[in-house]
Amino acid sequence: MSDFDVLDNASGNDNYPAGLPNASACLALGIISIATCWLYAIPGIVCGIIALVLHQKDKKLYLSNRAKYEQSFKSSKAGFICGVIGLSLSAFMFIYFVVAFTILASAFH
Repeated sequence: MSDFDVLDNASGNDNYPAGLPNASACLALGIISIATCWLYAIPGIVCGIIALVLHQKDKKLYLSNRAKYEQSFKSSKAGFICGVIGLSLSAFMFIYFVVAFTILASAFH
């Protein structure tokens, strides 16, 4: 990186590559939502929803300047996909626990 690149970035060049502010958090929360879907589904649902919201914020910023945020948008998109998978698995687990609890409660009534 030369001195001109630093000066060019300081002068407000919008095409200088930068990272999206929530890309790493989105990816981490998406992975956590998949990993925690079996813990009575609550942590997976919470992390999955947060990952989806963070991705939507990053997507708006990405669409304002695609060239600037191209590289980090891939991480945000992967976090979105993991968040959807984790949210879906957690929702199925939640439904399973509710049905299982209902059957057990009616069996002992």
